[in-house]
Amino acid sequence: MLISVQALRALAAWLVVGHHFIQVFFNFEVDTPVAYLFADKGGIGVDVFFVISGLVIFLATADKALTPWRFMLMRVARIAPAYWFYTLLLAVMVVAMPSLIPEVRLEPGHMLLSMLFIPAENPAGFGVYPLLDVGWTLNFEMLFYLLFAGALLVRRAYRLWLVAALLYLVCYIVAPALDFADGFYSNDMVFEFLMGIGIGMLYRRGLCRAKTWVPLLGIAAAFVAIWHGADVPRALEWGVPSAILVISCVTLEPYFKDLRFLKRLGDCSYSVYLLHVLVLCAGRWVVERTGIDPYAILPVCLLVTAFGAFLSYEWLEKATYRRLKGWFGIDEIAGLSRQKY
Repeated sequence: MLISVQALRALAAWLVVGHHFIQVFFNFEVDTPVAYLFADKGGIGVDVFFVISGLVIFLATADKALTPWRFMLMRVARIAPAYWFYTLLLAVMVVAMPSLIPEVRLEPGHMLLSMLFIPAENPAGFGVYPLLDVGWTLNFEMLFYLLFAGALLVRRAYRLWLVAALLYLVCYIVAPALDFADGFYSNDMVFEFLMGIGIGMLYRRGLCRAKTWVPLLGIAAAFVAIWHGADVPRALEWGVPSAILVISCVTLEPYFKDLRFLKRLGDCSYSVYLLHVLVLCAGRWVVERTGIDPYAILPVCLLVTAFGAFLSYEWLEKATYRRLKGWFGIDEIAGLSRQKY
C-alpha cells in the first residue's frame, strides 16, 4: 500500500468530518473564513476518495488471477460489515433516544435497501440517501466494484475502457431509462473512479516519476483550482484537482515511505468516515442541552472519532475481514485488505 495514498485518504476523511461539523452544528451558516472553507470545500474529500478507489482497485488486481465472483466477495467482506454495524448502531440510537438524531426516520424497507447498497428515497424527505447518510458514497462504490468485476474478464490494458463504457451505459442510459432512484447514478462523480484507474495505469508503467518540484507544483495548482472553483460539472471542478492531488502524492511516495503513522491514519479512515456523523450528532445533543459553544465540543468530537475509529479498525474491520476470509475460503490480495474508505 502506498503510504502517500494512505495519507491522502486520511486527509480526505477528516475534510469530510470538518464539512459535516459545519453542517450538523451550523447548517452551513457560518461567518468565519475557516468555517466557510470547510462548509464550501470540505466535500471534496469524497472526490479524493473516489479517485483513490479507482487507483487502489486497479493496482491491487493488476497481477492477480481473479474471477469477478471472488473479487466481489472480497469487496463485500471488506466494506459491508463495518457499514452494517454503524447502520444498525444508528437505528438503535434512534429507537433508544429519538431526540439524539431527530431528523432520522426509521422504515424497515428503507433500512433493508440501505444495507443492500440500493439507492432509495430517504423517509425523512431530504433526498436519495441511505439510513446512515454518508453511505450514499458506498452506493457508488459498490456499483464501481460490480462493473470493475466484469472488467476482470478482459486484459488489464482494456479494463479502463470497459469500465468507462459500462459506467456510461449504466449511469446515463439504463438508469435514466428505468427512472431508477430519481437519477441517483446520473452523477458525473462516477468518472472520478476512471481517473484513479488511469493514474494506476501510469504508475504501473513507471510514469509517476518526476523531480520534486513538479508534484509540488501540481499540489499547489490543485489547491488553487479547488479554492477558486468553476461553473463546470463536479468531475471537472473537484474531480480533476483531486486526481492531480493523488498523482502528485504518488509521485512523492519516496518521501512518505518511512512515515508509518500516516499509514495508520489511512487505515482508520473508513471507520472515521462511518463513525463521525454519529459522534457529531451526539455532540450537538450535548450543546443543545448545555448551551456550550459548539467549537468547545469540537475537540471532544474529534478525539472520540479518532479513538473510536482506531478501535473500530482493529476490532471490527480487521477482525471481521479475517473471519469472513476464512469462512469464504478466499486469500487476501495485497492492498485490498486496507482499501477504502
